[in-house]
Order: sequence, then C-alpha cells, then structure tokens
Amino acid sequence: MDETAGTAGTGRRRSALRGAAARVVVPDVRAWVRSTPGTHIWLLVLATTSCVMAAAPPELRSFLLQQNSTNLAELDSRPVRALLGSALWTESPAAFGLYMLCFEAVHAPAERWLGTRRWLGVAALAHVGASVLSQQAVLLGIHADRLPASLARTVDIGVSYGLAGVVGVLAHRVRPPWRLPYLLAAAGFLAYPLVTPGRTYTDLGHVIALLIGLACRGLTPRGRAAPGPGRSRPRRWRP
Repeated sequence: MDETAGTAGTGRRRSALRGAAARVVVPDVRAWVRSTPGTHIWLLVLATTSCVMAAAPPELRSFLLQQNSTNLAELDSRPVRALLGSALWTESPAAFGLYMLCFEAVHAPAERWLGTRRWLGVAALAHVGASVLSQQAVLLGIHADRLPASLARTVDIGVSYGLAGVVGVLAHRVRPPWRLPYLLAAAGFLAYPLVTPGRTYTDLGHVIALLIGLACRGLTPRGRAAPGPGRSRPRRWRP
C-alpha cells in the first residue's frame, strides 16, 4: 500500500514538473517566434519545399533543382525567378535540420537586432551578390577554358550565401576585443576551402557573401554598434 502511494506521489510530482516546464517554455518559444517572423516564415517555406523534394520522384526533383538554380543559364534567361527560387529550396532535404539550427543561431538573433526589413535586406544582398559574382567567375573560367562548359547548367541552390552574409553583419554586434577573433574564425571557416584542391565556385560565393555582410554596417541600427570595454547600453530587441 505504501509502495503504491509512493509511486502515485512520484507520478504526480513528475506531472506537476512537466506542467510547470511547459508553462515556462511554451510562452518563451511563442515569444521567440513572434519576435523573428521573417526567420520562421522562411524556415516554414524551406520545410515545405524540403518535404516536396523528399517525396518527389528523381525526374521531378532534378527538374525543380534546375529550374530554381542560380547557374549561368537560369540567370541569363530567368534571373529573378532563379535568385528567388534558389533561396527557397535545398538540394538535400536531409540538410533541413542543420539549416534549422543555423537559422535559429544566426538569422533569428540578427533579425531581432536589425529588425526584419534590415535583416532581410542583408540576407538578400548577400544571396544575390554572391550568386551573381560567383557565377561571373564561372563564366570567366569557361571562357578561359579552365572550367567545363557544363557548369553553365550546374545545380546551384540553397540558403548558405544568405547565412554567410548575416554572419558577416553580426560582426558589428560583437563587442571588442572579441570582434577580431570572431571575424578571423568566420573568415577562416569559409575561406579555408578555397585553398584546398576540391575548391568550388560555391566556396568563393561564401567568402563574397561574408564580405557583403561585413560591408552592411550602414544597415545596422544607429546607436546599436557594440560598445567598447567599460561601457554598456540597455539591450532592447527590435522585432
């Protein structure tokens, strides 16, 4: 009898703890999502397109990737659709979980700091700029017979350029003396593939996107630049 009562009491305590945790966590999650609408709408679109890619037969999957790629052929014939579509699809649906983590760690904090419009502006500038400039490098390589002509129709799709650009602009949020190590780590991580034998135009695009984001200091809110040592400002997030 005592053992049964003890088990029941333990069960009630666990249920109470779970209920208390839910009452604390759920409102926090809702507030986080409401304060970063752009990030989570983008994630929702990516989740939808990833499900489509996972369920599609190989022929349809190949068609969708080609139609939404920012390769030379698509940029020449349908530039707006290619640039927009490539930011809404991923080549591998299995990578969605990783992108979700990156969005929460990079895009969401940047959106709260910059505001939705400025954050989206930085991501768009990085995505468009890196896509166009890296493909210009491909074009030069083809004309110089250093790259195969087939690269003009290669699959070039994904959200990594926008992520790299936002990583760049977030450097202006990092306080000295940590800003320089942050920049060195980001630049080293993205630039290292360029010095390896397997380098691709995508690796060049990541570095370009990082530099574009770093150049977007003018889009950061006035008075929000990271204060120097010994100074502090109240932290106020902008949805």
